[in-house]
Parts: sequence; C-alpha cells; structure tokens
Amino acid sequence: MVIDIKLNEALNVYDFDGFITEYFSYGEGHINNTYCVCVKTSDAKERKYILQRINSNVFKEPLKLMENIYNVTSYLKDEIIKNDGEYLRETLNLIKTKDNNYYYIDSDKQVWRAFYFIEDTICLQSVEKIEHFYESAKSFGKFMRQLSEFPAEKLHETIAKFHDTPNRLNNLKNAINADKLGRVDLVKEEISFALSREKDCSYLMDRLDRNELPLRVTHNDTKLNNILFDKYTQKGICIIDLDTIMPGLCANDFGDSIRFGASTATEDEPDLSKVHFDLELFETYAKGYLEVTSDILTETELESLVWGSKLMTLECGIRFLTDYLDGDTYFKISRENHNIDRARTQFKLVHEMEQSFDKMLEIVKKYYKK
Repeated sequence: MVIDIKLNEALNVYDFDGFITEYFSYGEGHINNTYCVCVKTSDAKERKYILQRINSNVFKEPLKLMENIYNVTSYLKDEIIKNDGEYLRETLNLIKTKDNNYYYIDSDKQVWRAFYFIEDTICLQSVEKIEHFYESAKSFGKFMRQLSEFPAEKLHETIAKFHDTPNRLNNLKNAINADKLGRVDLVKEEISFALSREKDCSYLMDRLDRNELPLRVTHNDTKLNNILFDKYTQKGICIIDLDTIMPGLCANDFGDSIRFGASTATEDEPDLSKVHFDLELFETYAKGYLEVTSDILTETELESLVWGSKLMTLECGIRFLTDYLDGDTYFKISRENHNIDRARTQFKLVHEMEQSFDKMLEIVKKYYKK
C-alpha cells in the first residue's frame, strides 16, 4: 500500500473505541481513498471501520456533500428504528471525531469521514444470477420509499447538472465544434445518432419543469456494486456510496440501474454483436422495484421509468462520446478508442430499447399496484 501521509493524521482524530491493530486499502472504488481500520476494543472484541478521504477533484464542495450524507443517514436511521429494523446494518452510520464532528479536515484541507463497517456482507460487481438483479431492484426501491417524505429540495446538488440530459447534449455540441483532436470525422455515425434524439433529451426535464414529475431524493449511481448483500441470505441489506445523493427523478435511478444491469455485455464491449438489451432482465428489475414503490409513485412517474431507462443510457453514451472528442480527459481509458467503444454499446442499447419501448411500458403497468 502506498502510504498516505495524511492517513495517520485522520486516524488519530477519530474515537474508534479501542486500539488500532491494522489498516489497509479497501474496496474497488476509483474516486475516494478508502481504508479498512481494524480495532481491538477494551473488552478484547474485534471491530472494523471504513475511513475515507473524499476526492475534492470530483466533489468540489465536500462539506455540502457531507451535510447531505449526514441528514439522509440520520433520517434513514430514524425510519429503520420506527420499523424495528437494524440501523447499524441497514444504513451507513457516520462515526464522529473526538471533537464531535462528522467529518475531519486535514492540514491539506482534504475532507475525511468514517463509517461503521457492516459485517457479513458482500459487494457484487456484476449480475451473477437473475435473483441478484431482482434483489437490487427491491433494495433501491426500498431506499426510494424510505426517503419519500424527506424534503428533497433541502439537499445540495453535489455535481451540478449531473442528470441534465439536454446539458449533456450541449456539451457534446461544444466538443463537436471544438474538435480538439480532429476526431469528428471518425465518429460521424455516432454523432448523428445522438443529435437525432435531441427532442427526446428534454423529455424528463420538461415534465419536471411543468411540475408533472415530483422531485425525489435520488442516489444517482444505482449500480449493483453500490448495494451490500447479506453474505448468507443474498438479500440486499444496505445502499452505499451516497456521495451523489441529490434532488432528482425516480426515473434517473431506475434508468441507470437498467442501463447497467439489463445489458448482455460489459459497458466497454468492442464487439457490438454481443451487446443486447435484455427484456427479461428489465422485467425482473421492474417487478422488484414496483413491488416496493407502487404506492408512492404517480402514474406519470410510472411512464417515466421507461423514459429514464432510455435517457440514462443515451446520456451515458453522449458523455462517453463527448469525452472521446475532448481527448479522453474524464473517463479513465485502458486502450485506444475505449470511450468510443463505450459510447457504441450505450447507443446499441438505446436503439434496442426504442424497439421494445411499448413492451417496456406494458411491463411497468403490469406490476404497478395502487
């Protein structure tokens, strides 16, 4: 492990209720610096904590981010207790510093936070069994339901215009006009695909502006690996990675899950013959999600779930294409044309979703129980 010179400083400000026996880099995240801290308590028990330094290059206002997390997890804790749940397993719980703060600012002005470690859980990187996708739907649906009464407008926007699809398209137009690396001629087909769907891009935002869709507390990164599953029952236990908690639309969260999980191939598969939108996986997710959320979603939101599936996939493809034209400055790449491969997979999924759009609407209506 590369020694983080500020790590010891952060370790010393938290009251971990015991003697630190070891600490090490933890997890597969690529944004924040994450460590597992192992402690032996005064009664000789072993306990673990998660300690993280927030990436201030990605999150420009980390204190606002931490305010969001503190308020949301405190609210979730109260909801879980009201329903006789186990709050130490079912939500993240911040550890306070010795001077009673829920974050620490080190001498380099970097922000740290610590959580209780949730034992006997696993984190899945891909859908290994269809049951996992069903459980993920129920987990994110439960998360949406638990926070349905939380005033979303009180949350800070931690990444500006994160799911503003028209803005993402405008960024693409700017990249096309700049053509920094002379790549526009290489991807005319992909550019045409994105620009031809300009009217679609504003569908959800327009409905929000007309107050036809309610503002919700949204996670905004609803991938399978942001759920902790019980090691033994394989049931979803806790939603993690709350850095992008913001006001948004339920269609954003639902759609991002479908984009990630209802594909037959990886996000960067170069062989498009392997990339397909799986309607069975879509139905599996819709069933699980609506089993938990039907009674809190409006009929307009129900329709928006299908639009969210298409638009979150389109938006992601637009972002990959924009980054390719800009010189691959945002998304990490490991090969030439990595970002354009990613964009092509997303656009292939969008095309197949468009062909299945009416069937997708029928599926969500099938599981909508008011």
